[in-house]
Amino acid sequence: MFISNPRSLGGKRIFKTRAPKHASGTRAPPPPFRTRPCCRGLPGGRDRPEAKPHPGESGRAEPHRAGPSRAGPHRAGLSRAEPGRGGAGMGRGAAAAPPRAAGSTARGPSSSSSSSRGGGGGSAMQQHFSLADCEVVGFDLDHTLCRYHLPQSERLIYDSFAQYLVTEKGYDKGLLTLTPESLDFCCKGLVLDLEDGNFLKLAEDGTVLRASHGTRSMTSEEILEIYGRREWKHFSAVSGMLSRSGKYYLYDNYFDLPGALLCARVVDSLDQHDGQKKYDFWKDMVAAIQHNYKITAFKEECGMYFPEVKNHPDKYLQRCPESVKKWLKQLKSAGKILLLITSSHSDYCRLLCEYIIGNDFEEYFDIVITNALKPGFFSHTPNQRPFRTLENDEEQEALLSLDKPGWYSQGNAIHLYELLKKMTGKLDPKVVYFGDSMHSDIFPAHHYSNWETVFILEELLGDKVMVPAETESEPLEKKGKYEGRQPKAPYPISKQWGSFFMDRLPGLENAEETLVRTWSCKCISTYSTIAIPSLESIAEPFCSLL
Repeated sequence: MFISNPRSLGGKRIFKTRAPKHASGTRAPPPPFRTRPCCRGLPGGRDRPEAKPHPGESGRAEPHRAGPSRAGPHRAGLSRAEPGRGGAGMGRGAAAAPPRAAGSTARGPSSSSSSSRGGGGGSAMQQHFSLADCEVVGFDLDHTLCRYHLPQSERLIYDSFAQYLVTEKGYDKGLLTLTPESLDFCCKGLVLDLEDGNFLKLAEDGTVLRASHGTRSMTSEEILEIYGRREWKHFSAVSGMLSRSGKYYLYDNYFDLPGALLCARVVDSLDQHDGQKKYDFWKDMVAAIQHNYKITAFKEECGMYFPEVKNHPDKYLQRCPESVKKWLKQLKSAGKILLLITSSHSDYCRLLCEYIIGNDFEEYFDIVITNALKPGFFSHTPNQRPFRTLENDEEQEALLSLDKPGWYSQGNAIHLYELLKKMTGKLDPKVVYFGDSMHSDIFPAHHYSNWETVFILEELLGDKVMVPAETESEPLEKKGKYEGRQPKAPYPISKQWGSFFMDRLPGLENAEETLVRTWSCKCISTYSTIAIPSLESIAEPFCSLL
């Protein structure tokens, strides 16, 4: 599942292991990610937490399966069973081996569209994946194509929220003071229990590996006393696809993490001043997010975030490497259709793309979709989420269908796929989508649209994990230059939370057999076709062959 040496257009296959379906032959258990369509316009393609459901939406996150459904024509067009299609059928086995950062094997798909998406036991089979087999290549924008200077952007996001809480909601002014060391708290994959003010790192079976109350780490004894070795109380709801809950919040991407630190410090402050046992600050955090990231904030210079990025893009944004730009051009030259799908609004998207790629950025893509409101873009029907045209970055009338390439707003994967059929002249064009958010990108593209997914996971560059002896890497002579370079991780690994991928059971840290996968690691192995640390890990080896 985890690789860093793909040959994108040369036809080389990336071999992966796959766990077979359950003995019963049934589909795997429900996916463990909420797919709630949240408040609009959060930069980075993230949907914001929302206090109330949209009208007509249920608490479950499967508003349709008739669009990209298992039975419908859209899903059937991506059947894994089609013979003769090289690279098709990238299933994901939940029983995958832990990740490795280079030369690793990845999980392959079931050989037919009815086989399991999640793993059972048994021996692994071999499958392969190749970008050369994909007619359509799609990209998320923020933290995928557009990379940020993380220390600066994290501080800006934190300050944006903290300033609102202090000035508008009356929170302690001490929240405005932040030391660089405090950012060690930020770690992907944490879950905040909104009632207890506790942050949790979960194992794949839902038990608690590490925890903190506010920013204070709990001891192993405290964890065992409060949580024991049983499944966390809300884990069945999370893994059962409950789309909304006032009980917890999952932090799964870099735009979320500063908010996690702020919430933890809010808990510390409330404990110090009010001695609270239950907490009700989440509604104020939602208000802070909405204030800074509402659709009109960019144009109205509202909040702190957009004005600062507009005035100092060089401080927060990294320019797209020439190798990636060259690779994108080669993809188009090879006849691929390129998509840009982001939940950011069109004005912010234009700012980012012009800075990181250039004023000609639209020439790189056949279709640009902004304000996509992922994951709803994948999970909603055309009636729920129609495409809209844009005029001066303002959304216009809703479209009954999508008839031609161009720049659009909102929309849904069903109408997009119909257009892709016309553009490719194929009944079942194969789509691969690159993204950095499991919640917004990887899970919904895989689960609802049956697309191949490439997870951008920077933790692969620096996180140290245990690799089972039976998992073999590629022979040294097949390794590309990217593995040998060993780039420096873009951020330090959290000392407080440890590895993103694996950890030891609390109270048994010295017992070798207690090393277990995290829930985040299980989700990656289940829903992503492959995971790579950055687009450069594909682009640079390819460019070196030219």
